[in-house]
Amino acid sequence: MAKNLLIVESPAKAKTINKYLGKDFTVLASYGHVRDLVPKEGAVNPDQQFAMNYAVIDKNEKHVDAIAKAAAKADSLYLATDLDREGEAISWHISEILRERGLLEGKQVHRVVFSEITPKAIREAVDHPRELSLDLVNAQQARRALDYLVGFNLSPVLWRKVQRGLSAGRVQSPALRMIVEREEEIEAFKAREYWSMDAELAHSATPFRARLLRLDGKKFEQFDLTEAGAAYAARDALYAAAGAHRIAGSDTPFDTGEPTWSGGQLKVADVQSKERKRRPAAPFTTSTLQQEAARKLGFTTSRTMRLAQQLYEGIAIGDEGVVGLITYMRTDSTSLSNDAIEELRDVIGRDYGKKALPETPNVYKTKSKNAQEAHEAIRPTAAMRRPASVASALSEEQRKLYDLIWKRTVASQMQHATLNTVSVDLACGADSAFRASGTTVVDAGFLAVYEEGKDQKAAEDEDEGRKLPRMAVGDVVPLSAILAEQHFTEPPPRFSEASLVKTLEEFGIGRPSTYASIIQTLLSREYVTLDARRFRPTDVGRAVSKFLSGHFTRYVDYDFTAKLEDELDAVSRGEEDWVPLMQRFWSPFKSLVEEKNESVDRSEASGSRVLGDDPASGKPVTVRLGRFGPFAQIGTKEDEDKPRFASLRANQSIHTISLPDALELFKLPRNLGAHPDGTDITVGVGRFGPFVKHGSVYASLKAEDDPYTVELPRAVQLLHEKAEAAANRLIKSFQDGAIQVLRGRYGPYITDGAKNGRIPKDREPESLTEAECLEFLAAAPDKPARGGGRFGKGKGKAEPKTSAKKSADAGSAAKKATASKTAAKKTTAKKATAKKSAGKSTAKKAAAKKAPARSKA
Repeated sequence: MAKNLLIVESPAKAKTINKYLGKDFTVLASYGHVRDLVPKEGAVNPDQQFAMNYAVIDKNEKHVDAIAKAAAKADSLYLATDLDREGEAISWHISEILRERGLLEGKQVHRVVFSEITPKAIREAVDHPRELSLDLVNAQQARRALDYLVGFNLSPVLWRKVQRGLSAGRVQSPALRMIVEREEEIEAFKAREYWSMDAELAHSATPFRARLLRLDGKKFEQFDLTEAGAAYAARDALYAAAGAHRIAGSDTPFDTGEPTWSGGQLKVADVQSKERKRRPAAPFTTSTLQQEAARKLGFTTSRTMRLAQQLYEGIAIGDEGVVGLITYMRTDSTSLSNDAIEELRDVIGRDYGKKALPETPNVYKTKSKNAQEAHEAIRPTAAMRRPASVASALSEEQRKLYDLIWKRTVASQMQHATLNTVSVDLACGADSAFRASGTTVVDAGFLAVYEEGKDQKAAEDEDEGRKLPRMAVGDVVPLSAILAEQHFTEPPPRFSEASLVKTLEEFGIGRPSTYASIIQTLLSREYVTLDARRFRPTDVGRAVSKFLSGHFTRYVDYDFTAKLEDELDAVSRGEEDWVPLMQRFWSPFKSLVEEKNESVDRSEASGSRVLGDDPASGKPVTVRLGRFGPFAQIGTKEDEDKPRFASLRANQSIHTISLPDALELFKLPRNLGAHPDGTDITVGVGRFGPFVKHGSVYASLKAEDDPYTVELPRAVQLLHEKAEAAANRLIKSFQDGAIQVLRGRYGPYITDGAKNGRIPKDREPESLTEAECLEFLAAAPDKPARGGGRFGKGKGKAEPKTSAKKSADAGSAAKKATASKTAAKKTTAKKATAKKSAGKSTAKKAAAKKAPARSKA
C-alpha cells in the first residue's frame, strides 16, 4: 500500500492525477460531498450555538469506507478537493470522519490546492501543502445552515398557505422575485406610438441612409411625432425644405406608400471623424463563461458547468494521455499567472504577429474581495494547445466550449482594436438636418480572434461595419426619399439565462457557482418555464413570489440578500464570526415565521382575484391557485348552493384572465350527444387534463383536441381507440388473471400487480408458460420505494395492492419480503443511533471563531 493517500472529489480527476504522482500515492475520490445535514427537523440547533447534526450521505458510504480503509494503512493524508469553500468543507468533513474513527492519530494531514490538472501544477501543490482553512469551512457551513433554516421553516408556511410541495430558498426566492417583477412590468406596459424619419441619399459612390437629427430648429426626440398626420406633414415639410417638388396628382389626405415627391438634395454641413479604442474583455469568470456560452452556444448554465468540469478534469489527448484542458471553472478572478501570460504572448506573436501584442500584458481587476478564494480566471492550461489540435479528442459540445475559452483568453492579452467613427450632418433647408454615422476598423487587434456577445444591441452597434462615402463640408448629396416609419415602444424583454445570471451578479445575489443550481431549482419546482429560451413565471411561481414579497419582504429583498452574501464572504476571510451572523438572522426570522403562520389568510396567499359577477346567477367569480393548479369559481362556500369550479386552460393565468374568459370555462362539462348504444358522451377537464366520458369509461383528448370545440364523432373515435388499446394490451394471463403478460409503453412485460418481470428478447410473449412467468417474476426486483430523500433511503414501501385470487405462493413471498424489510429497518435504525451517539462528543468540541461550525456526526 502506498504511504500517501490523496483525496479528490471526482473519479475522473483521481484517475488523471494518479498517473502524475506515481507509486508513492494512492488517489481516491470522495464523489462530491460525503456528509450533509440529516434531512429532518433539528439538523441545525439554534439553541446550541447552531450545532449541526451531520450524517454520511448513503450513496457515498461505500466511498467513505474505501477512504477510511486506505487511510488506516497510509502515513500521510493529502486533501486535494476543489479550491473553493465547498471543496474546503468537503476536506474538513473527510478529516472529521477519519478523526472520529481514530484513523488520523500520529499522521500528517495536508491540504493541497491546484487550479489546473497538469503534472507541474499537481506536483507543485503536493510539494507546498497548507493547513485547512477553518474560515472557509465556517463560511460554507454558515451558508448551509442558513439555507436549511430558511427552507425548513419557510417551506411549510407555503404548504399551509399556498400549495403542498412548494419550497422557498434564501437565494432562489429573490431570483424568482426578479423574474416575476419583470413579468409584471411587461403586463403593465402600455405601448406608445412614435414615428422615425430617415433620409435615403443617392451619393454617386454609394447610397446611404441618415437619421433625422433636427426638426424645425430643435433636436428631434423619440416622441416628437406620435401620430400619422403629424408625421406625414413633417415629412412633406422636409421634402419642401430639401427643394423637392410634389408629383402632379399625388395630393391625397393619407399616405398611399407611393412616391409623391421627387428631386431635392441635402447639403453636408459638418463632418467629424473620431478614432477610439476598444479594449478586450477580461478572461472568463464562472459568471461570464455562463453568460457567453448561453449567448453564443445556446448552452444552459448547468450544461456549461458540466462541460467545463469535463474539460477541467481531463480528456484523453493522443500520446499525451489524459490532460486537464482548462483551469478550475468556479472562480470570480480575472487574473492570469505570469507563466500563462508569457505563453499567451508567445502564441499571439506566432499566430497573429508582433503588432497584435501590447507593450505590456493587459491586467484586469478582480471584483471579488475574497483573497483566499481568488485564483486564476478560467483559461486553457496550455495556450499552445489550440482548439484545432484537440478537436478530434472532444465531443462537439466540448469542442465549442474549449474554443470559446481559448479565444477569449488569447484575445484578453491582445492589442486593443482601433475604430474610426465618421459622423456627417446634412442640412435640410435652414432649420432641419439629418445625421449619418459609420464605423470602420482601423486595426482589428483582438477582434481578429474574439468579440464579446451582447444581450441587446446599442445604437452604435448598428453603425459598426457601415462605410460612408467620402464627403466634405459644402458637398451636395441627391435625395432619393424621406421615409416616415411608424413604431411602437416594446416592453422590457423577459430574462434569458445569460441576462438573469448577469443581473444576479450585478445585484450581488448568490455566487457564480450557485447560479446553475438556482435556475435548475426554479425550473424543477415549476415556478418558471422557458418560453423561447426566456423565463416566464407560472401561476405557482407568482403566488409564491407574491406571498414572500408581501409577508417576508426583508428576506426576498435584493439588498438584504446581497448584504448577507457579503457577510458570508467576510466570514471566509476571517473578518467576522459566523455564530453572531446566524443569531442576527435567526431571531427576527423565527418570530416572523411564527406570526405569519397565524395571521395570513389562505385565500390571499393563493393569489385569489375577484373578476366580477356571473350574469346568470349574480354570484362573484374568482380565480385562485388550488391543490391541482389554477381554477375559477362561481359563488362562495357560504352560499346555500355549492360553488361551481372550473380549471383554467394551459395558456391562461389567474393574474391576467378576464371575466368573459373565465365564464367560458364553465361551459364544461359539455354533452356531445348520444353514443351508438344510446348513452350520452360528455367532455370535461379533470386533474389530468381534458377527457371524453362514456358511462364509466374515460378517454383523454389528444394535444390537438380542444374540449370546447371537440364534436361527437371525434369523441366516439377516441373512445374506440381506447377500447382497442385496452383489448390489445393483454397478451395472455394465468391464475384467473392474477398473472398477466401485457403490452406496455416500453414493450411487453409480465406482472402480478406487485412486481414487473422482463421478458427475454429471444422469447415471444405469446409463447410464455405459467412456470416461465413465475420464474421471471421471482428474478425481478421489487418496485422501488417512494419518498426517498437525498440520503437515498425511502421511508419504507407501501404494501402492494394484491388480488384476492393470487396464489398462496405469492402471498407467502410478500410476507417474507415484508419481514426482511422490517429487519433491515431495525439494523438501519441501530446504525443511525450509533452515529448520533458518536456525534454528540464531536459537537462538544466545536469552539467559537476558529473552530468550524459545530456538528454532530
